[in-house]
Amino acid sequence: MCTMQADAVVLLLCTYLMGVAGMSPYQRGHKLETYKQSRTRRETEMVQGGVQKSGSPIFRRSPDMTKSPMTKSEQLLRIDDHDFTMRPAFGGPPIPVGVDVQVESLDTISEVDMDFTMTLYLRHYWKDERLSFPSTNNQSMTFDSRLVKKIWVPDMFFVHSKRSFIHDTTTDNVMLRVYPDGNVLYSLRVTVTAMCNMDLSRFPLDTQTCSLEIESYAYTDDDLMLYWKKGNESLNTDDRISLSQFLIQKFHTTTKLAFYSSTGWYNRLYIHFTLRRHIFFFLLQTYFPATLMVMLSWVSFWIDRRAVPARVPLGITTVLTMSTIITGVNASMPRVSYIKAVDIYLWVSFVFVFLSVIEYAAVNYLTTVQERRERKLRERLPCTCGIANPDEDMMMTTGYSDMEQNTTGNYGMPENGGRQERMLAQFTIAESQSTRPVKSSRGYVNIWIDTHAIDKYSRVIFPGAYTLFNIIYWSIYS
Repeated sequence: MCTMQADAVVLLLCTYLMGVAGMSPYQRGHKLETYKQSRTRRETEMVQGGVQKSGSPIFRRSPDMTKSPMTKSEQLLRIDDHDFTMRPAFGGPPIPVGVDVQVESLDTISEVDMDFTMTLYLRHYWKDERLSFPSTNNQSMTFDSRLVKKIWVPDMFFVHSKRSFIHDTTTDNVMLRVYPDGNVLYSLRVTVTAMCNMDLSRFPLDTQTCSLEIESYAYTDDDLMLYWKKGNESLNTDDRISLSQFLIQKFHTTTKLAFYSSTGWYNRLYIHFTLRRHIFFFLLQTYFPATLMVMLSWVSFWIDRRAVPARVPLGITTVLTMSTIITGVNASMPRVSYIKAVDIYLWVSFVFVFLSVIEYAAVNYLTTVQERRERKLRERLPCTCGIANPDEDMMMTTGYSDMEQNTTGNYGMPENGGRQERMLAQFTIAESQSTRPVKSSRGYVNIWIDTHAIDKYSRVIFPGAYTLFNIIYWSIYS
């Protein structure tokens, strides 16, 4: 069976070879030509169907599939017929480009970094006759960011900007609107962080003015004339814009020329906005605590001078608290080389607190000196309690009078009429002469140091001086 199948296969192969060998060259060429004609006919039908361009099927280059086909709108605008790497009317007068801005939000103002962050809609207006197209109803065409990459647009940038980006959620926030006469509106939504030089000498009672500057990067004023489309009305703001620490007082625009030594003069647009800082936050966090610490230090003037465990910790606590307040304020501020208004208030308050501690140190020292002198005086005075001879030449009397209590003040005792701890030594010296009658003369020597009077004066001087300082301070900076 296998032998019969093998014989059949060999017979068929021999028959095919004999047929091919017996075919004339003309017949073989005719069949090849018929194949070429059939292939050409198929390619011609594909071209007529719009799949490929017309041309020779043999020398035709295969289409580049990486290039996207032109849309009908691009064909209408004749994108491929012009060189959009050049500005409109190249070689002629500068092209005017109008600008208007819609401020969406003013996000943050940083004193430490000296910058601000703003989100805005930036719109450009110009005319490019290369983009004009016929229209029966004068209706414009609107495109997204895909067409922007194929035509000429102004090359604006933000001067002194640190960071900026175009929003891309959910797609690129870019809009291009073309009118039949060639007028173009180009709008984009941008968030920019720009530098703002702040003068903090009056902080936190200050008013700051920041600027956002817009300029063409490549085109000088000979090629591009940048201007505000509607003057000061070109800047619009959202009424809901608010900041936690600032009150936005006003927005306004200006236009100036900027010169670069290597490239020339450029038109520059300015957006100025004035901010006034809210003071209430700093009153609660800085001024009121500092004032309370100063007033707390005055309590020691009403505490007995011998109560060292009460007066010393009170003074040290107020000093340390003032140091903490000063450190906290400076931690959130830039390290500027000049004195700020808040520094003046805090350091003057610190000096008042420190002086209250020094006042008690002086009182305590003088009290110690007085007690030492009293002790020495007691050792030097003779004892009169055991005098037997009434004719003794020297007598010592000591006493306290109501007049002395009123004129010398209290010393270490309550002010409710208690005995005053001040020593008044009176010496009575009698001189007897043999030739005339005995005459006595009385001499009084008052030995005392009124240390309690320092506290009494401090109760008036410290509050009065601090009140005067506050009047001067707030009249200058408010």
